[in-house]
Amino acid sequence: MQFFLDTANIEDIKKYSTWGIIDGVTTNPSLIAKEGVSLEKRIKEIAEVVKGPISSEVISTDLDGMLKEGRAYAKWAKNIYVKVPMTAAGLQAVSVLSKEGIKTNVTLIFSAGQAILAAKAGATLISPFIGRLDDISEDGMALIADIVKIFQNYKFPTKVLVASIRHPRHVIEAAKLGADIGTMPPAVFEQLVHHPLTDSGIKKFMDDWEKVKNKQ
Repeated sequence: MQFFLDTANIEDIKKYSTWGIIDGVTTNPSLIAKEGVSLEKRIKEIAEVVKGPISSEVISTDLDGMLKEGRAYAKWAKNIYVKVPMTAAGLQAVSVLSKEGIKTNVTLIFSAGQAILAAKAGATLISPFIGRLDDISEDGMALIADIVKIFQNYKFPTKVLVASIRHPRHVIEAAKLGADIGTMPPAVFEQLVHHPLTDSGIKKFMDDWEKVKNKQ
């Protein structure tokens, strides 16, 4: 399972890249807005740090606008994936861009039907949002199970990128189901690396060492 960092904060990206576990980065207009920089400037900065896929989302909602933005994004770096919304125009854009050799990520997927349509249109990645489904009392992980099964049945090359991950359990469940990628905010990476028994174990070892370190 690949791990993507879901942020546009360049310092966080640099920090977690040193861990050796970041395979890519996902961004969206909200994350870019938090940084107070232009989309192009930040995406190019990220591309200097991350060599794996970097998702940059279109702002337009019409086909012509999506194509114009997507083609421009693809020129910023070789590892740019154009992120488009799951709409009729988005499917059209994916179909055109994929034929041009531009990689795509269809976002805001909330049903298996939407996932099938995106895969058939030629999406490189799809992003089902599990946390937002959980928020409205639906089962986000059940959606991942359905999509993974369907994609395996028909050997779709489209990869399943689990998005809207809220906690480590989401990561583990997605991995058990065979999802290709999990994208998560920095806070979830921190939760994954820590465990209270690990922390208490380290503390005990260090406390014990203090008692004997100066003995001959």
